[in-house]
Amino acid sequence: MEDVAIDSSTSSSKSRSASAGGRRARRVRMTGKERREQLLDIGRTLFAERGFEGTSVEEIAAKAGVSKPVVYEHFGGKEGLYAVVVDREMRQLLDMVTGALTAGHPRELLEQAAFALLDYIDQYTDGFRILVRDSPVAQSTGTFASLISDIATQVEDILGLEFKARGFDAKLAPLYAQALVGMVALTGQWWLDVRKPKKAEVAAHLVNLAWHGLDGLEPNPRLIGHRKN
Repeated sequence: MEDVAIDSSTSSSKSRSASAGGRRARRVRMTGKERREQLLDIGRTLFAERGFEGTSVEEIAAKAGVSKPVVYEHFGGKEGLYAVVVDREMRQLLDMVTGALTAGHPRELLEQAAFALLDYIDQYTDGFRILVRDSPVAQSTGTFASLISDIATQVEDILGLEFKARGFDAKLAPLYAQALVGMVALTGQWWLDVRKPKKAEVAAHLVNLAWHGLDGLEPNPRLIGHRKN
């Protein structure tokens, strides 16, 4: 009986030790970098779902399992966290578009630009929802509109060469670049929720409109209505 009692006590002691060890394992502290990434991921998800105003520091901290001061320590507050999230998403989108523009033929370049934006929407849906939402927070990198303008600047160079080759005024390339990129961006916002037709089909129709519109471009377009200014 004594041996049994000793075994039982030892077993109980081991059980308590294992339980305590399990609790200690679950309480392993994150590094500062890991905690920062965790907060960014949580913030990104919440900002996409509820917007800037609908998200609180309390909720971000609770989801991360930390106290509010930890969020302030890393980002200075909700505004700082939001600004970092937006900056990352803007750089991601711009990098995807820039990296996609590799072909030499203008029509294929249009396809690549359309696919790049649609790919971003498809792969970084939360990020796109954040970018197209209005926010009172001022970012150093600007707004979604300024990002679209940056992309249009790259398309402008392509159009400028095409305009010169066709004998059109290359000074109008910025206007057409803004129109083309804006068309793709707004279509992307619509496709974000409906997701029909499929991505490749959407890209094909966008390029169809853009390319054949450019193909039939008049060097000196005129208005046919009564209004002239």
